[in-house]
Amino acid sequence: MKNSFMFRNPSVLVFIAILALFTLGVTVLSEGFGIGYLSTSFVKTLGKTLALCLAAISMDLVWGYCGILSLGHFAFFGLGGYMIGMWLMFARTHDIVVTSMANAQIPPTAQEVNDAIGNQIFGVVGSSDFPAIWAFSASLPAQLALVVLVPGLLALVFGWLAFRSRVTGVYLSILTQAMTLALSLYLFQNDSGLRGNNGLSGLQNLPGAGDVAQSIISVWFLWGSALALGLVYILFAWVVSGKFGSVIRGIRDDEARVRFLGYPVETYKLFIFVLSAVVAGIAGALYYPQAGIINPAEMAPIASIYLAVWVAIGGRGRFYGAVIGAAFVSLVSTWFTSGQVPSINLGFYTVDWVDWWQIVLGLSFVLVTLYAPRGIGGLFDLVSGHISPKRHGADLGPGAGSLREQEAQE
Repeated sequence: MKNSFMFRNPSVLVFIAILALFTLGVTVLSEGFGIGYLSTSFVKTLGKTLALCLAAISMDLVWGYCGILSLGHFAFFGLGGYMIGMWLMFARTHDIVVTSMANAQIPPTAQEVNDAIGNQIFGVVGSSDFPAIWAFSASLPAQLALVVLVPGLLALVFGWLAFRSRVTGVYLSILTQAMTLALSLYLFQNDSGLRGNNGLSGLQNLPGAGDVAQSIISVWFLWGSALALGLVYILFAWVVSGKFGSVIRGIRDDEARVRFLGYPVETYKLFIFVLSAVVAGIAGALYYPQAGIINPAEMAPIASIYLAVWVAIGGRGRFYGAVIGAAFVSLVSTWFTSGQVPSINLGFYTVDWVDWWQIVLGLSFVLVTLYAPRGIGGLFDLVSGHISPKRHGADLGPGAGSLREQEAQE
């Protein structure tokens, strides 16, 4: 019992308990299943926040634990949203077309129905033909598989090329950002097959649930986002808890030494990069049906930078820190940009928080980086009495740089 994973990681149990209580509390207070204290729009905001927390811990895995600062992780997030969005839009349009043709004197053929669906979806970009990438859009299981496969395959190809060439540090960050920018610019084109700048819309309408109120659907997605966050949190905590976790932290701290010890560094980095990309894709598939729309602007490089800022503010290298950072910044950002915060009139200038919020966020990132590198999560370390091992203790070997005393005691 004492050697079990959960016993050795009580913080995981604490997190799961808090997440379960939060989900239960929101359900009881919601309009769909509870007393109606929380509005449907706010429940959707909380559900989207949980999806963003899921993306944040995927970023923390690759950056906080493996030392790979990816400034392109929102590309995987967006691709997951597009994959599920294709099915949602096809199925909803199919229901609309079939209903409208039901009263026709001559029953429409399958090809006529398909042509009408294509015209409804792609008429906005001057087309009516389904692109090849929509080949599986009528199948929910296929599109769910693509939610995992498309971001994973992109990460596999990109990571294999980058890690095989031993691109590291700021150069790797620039490459990931360039990948995201290129993908975003491509999707802006009308001939990309994903409706260009129009994106995919109406994703909040679940096919076959036309009679179900949005107040209930919002709670469903909240449950799904909470379940995914809890399962992935346990998975990631298990991944970084054993020898594998020690190796990836070693790669973060001193990649050359880990390679010298004989570990296949590129394989470890590639596995972590692909795993985090897949989780980011799942997060996107949960987020955009709650948002209702996705377009290429969501995949702009600035979005991936925001993701890194959330992790830094929460405290990288600790998953609960990434969750705290994403939830805190997301909710505070929603509050500031909702127009509910009164402007400050300085006489010579009026501070409008809708415009100034991003500046506040940027300053917060700089201050946290300079004066509180452990982020908000570091406060919980102080309360719990957990202090990371000092990396400058007495050497436990004949040469400088040997295993440190504090590390050996952990």
